[in-house]
Amino acid sequence: MKNYLVGFYYSLPVQLFLLHCRRYQVLLVFWYILFAVINGTFLKAFGAYSLYLSPEYMGEVNPLSAAMVGVSIGIFVMSWNITTFILHGKHLRFLATTANPFLKYCINNAIIPVVFLLFYLVKAFSFNRYQQLYNVSEVLWLIAGFALGLLSSILVAFVYFFGADKSIYRGVASVIDTANKKYIITSRKKKLPPAKTEMRVDWFLSAHFRLRKPRDTRHYSEEFLETIFKSHHIAAIISIGIAILFLLFMGFFLDNPIFQIPAAASSTLFFSILISVAGAFTLFLKNWSLAALAILFLGLNFLVRNDLIDLRNKAYGLDYGLKKRPVYSKETIAELASAKNVAADKKEFIKILDNWKMRQVEEKPVMYLVNVSGGGNRSATFTMDVMQHLDSLTNGNFMRRTLMISGASGGMLGAAYFREMYYRRQQGEAIQLQDQQYVDNIARDLLNPLFSSFIARDITSPAQRFSFNGKRYIKDRGYAFERKLDDNTNHFLNKQLKDYLVPEQQAQIPVMFFNSTITRDGRRMMIGAQPVRFMMKPVSPSSATTVPNADIIDFVSLFKDMDPQGLSILSALRMNATFPYVLPNVWLPTTPVIDVMDAGLRDNFGIETTLRLVDVFKDWIIANTSKVVIIDIRDRVKDDWEVEEVPTVLSWLTKPLTLMQSNWFKIQDYNHANQLSYVSTSMPDHISQVTFQYVPLKKEKSASLSFHLTNAEKIDIQMAKRDPINQQSFQKLMELTPNTFRLQELKALR
Repeated sequence: MKNYLVGFYYSLPVQLFLLHCRRYQVLLVFWYILFAVINGTFLKAFGAYSLYLSPEYMGEVNPLSAAMVGVSIGIFVMSWNITTFILHGKHLRFLATTANPFLKYCINNAIIPVVFLLFYLVKAFSFNRYQQLYNVSEVLWLIAGFALGLLSSILVAFVYFFGADKSIYRGVASVIDTANKKYIITSRKKKLPPAKTEMRVDWFLSAHFRLRKPRDTRHYSEEFLETIFKSHHIAAIISIGIAILFLLFMGFFLDNPIFQIPAAASSTLFFSILISVAGAFTLFLKNWSLAALAILFLGLNFLVRNDLIDLRNKAYGLDYGLKKRPVYSKETIAELASAKNVAADKKEFIKILDNWKMRQVEEKPVMYLVNVSGGGNRSATFTMDVMQHLDSLTNGNFMRRTLMISGASGGMLGAAYFREMYYRRQQGEAIQLQDQQYVDNIARDLLNPLFSSFIARDITSPAQRFSFNGKRYIKDRGYAFERKLDDNTNHFLNKQLKDYLVPEQQAQIPVMFFNSTITRDGRRMMIGAQPVRFMMKPVSPSSATTVPNADIIDFVSLFKDMDPQGLSILSALRMNATFPYVLPNVWLPTTPVIDVMDAGLRDNFGIETTLRLVDVFKDWIIANTSKVVIIDIRDRVKDDWEVEEVPTVLSWLTKPLTLMQSNWFKIQDYNHANQLSYVSTSMPDHISQVTFQYVPLKKEKSASLSFHLTNAEKIDIQMAKRDPINQQSFQKLMELTPNTFRLQELKALR
């Protein structure tokens, strides 16, 4: 038994696995990332695991999309084998003297790939069966597609290397035969002492999966063995070069849906290149690897700092060509928020309020102010679903009663889509606002093009440009996001701010504010069709001893000379939903330059915007309305009580660092409650709040906070409106505006 254990331990598969753990552990990081993504422990919030387990191609999950991921993982496996074969070749001299050495290496180096593939198949079956809700035959077809793609890529690689091996072996066969004959004669006369090597190998698996003892290679010259391995290096470099060229090619033609391969496939291909580059750095630069990376980083930083390379994302439609840019300073902000400018914008907005009132039936109507929360596709889907039902329950009067919509991220995607459909219906288009198709559209994937563009364009391909409204911009993942959102929403949102200027002024549609956060100082950039300098700072009571500083910047006023009304609505939505790292920050042409990101950093629920608007126009509201109802549509449960986590050593170390992050939205809720209490005090019995919230059927299976939803998550989100909490909210809203609701439909909803 001991001999079997010793033989197993000193077999080549086990020794290679241990060698990977001892040397070049950086290469194992790529395997760890893949394992962690598939398991849902890495990038789970972004929905990365679903991109691998249920990949989409041209909007469909099918055997072809699974096969593409299989091909990419096959390429990754071969890239890892090639790289480690080159790095560990000095410990495997005996393989150089056999036929098809690379094939034998791959067979003996299969522990990690085989474990990963088994893990992947188990996870993929479970995910597609219980999250995507496919039947068993559909899941098996997906697995068959994946397996076919995987085997095809590995087969092509082996055919390529078989050809290379044969060419190499033909050139050195006579040398090997001569050396072997001399070795046999010499060993008969005098037995050589055991070879001293860093890695002891007693057994290895042959091409036919049979146990073989390794040959002694001391009778071969070092130059000869190096020649054989260098021949394999050249073959490996050619294969990796092909993968790089493919990504470059894909980046140039990514606008064509045919070349928009699943994000999991493009990401894995990029990993294949990275693992090869890491191996090349280690092999050729050795101890100089870190120094070379530092020089590369400093060189790239120099090019960026001196504007020799400018890959920063821009707001499409805004004119960046003017040399004279607005100065972003305290003086500029103070001038924008001056009493004169505030009064001018208030005067124009009161006209909107008057027009809104003229469209109501009652003398003193109830005013709706709608807030929607951030939360990726789950918030966009929940927002659309709730708005559709509110429109149905109010007999089509929901949007007519709504003065303003504000919020963050995903919720604004759904709200903007619904508002545009409502406007088109008013213009005479045959649109049924309650059509399920619109919920399905806004729930469609946005994550695949983001990942694919990040790999194929942002990192791999040279910058490509496109034109919008006569201006030139760079294609990147921000561009890919807008194009996909445009496709998902029937091209309804392919508009500019100026297209909503008159409809908002005439109160045909609610005013909409697109917010984002300025990273330089934390102020909010407020984007809207109307100038709203009255929103730039809190209302100051006449008795106040100090005047508050402006904490909001009016986009239209700041960039008045740069065609701000030409801004794409899709860009405004993206600036509102720029989740860190997922989408690029948008830089704006000021002096000094500023950039903006997700609105949720300041106000994830839109309530601050609503309360400030109410505070600014409270005199008009009190005089002309019977009540203001603030309707909150949020993607998370309010006042949810978290279950205490079991403390660990790691939690003690990380909790002080992650405390603010984990409680960020709760802190916002506390602040919003205080602000609402303050505003309500100045308008007693005039403000009510109704909250609709996404309540998952099972708390532990809440829909992911990403731009991708599974079929099970889509169903779960649409079931949330039937939750008792939301039923009470529908009932409360009906009681606040009884003449608006259709009671029979409210009963039917139950």
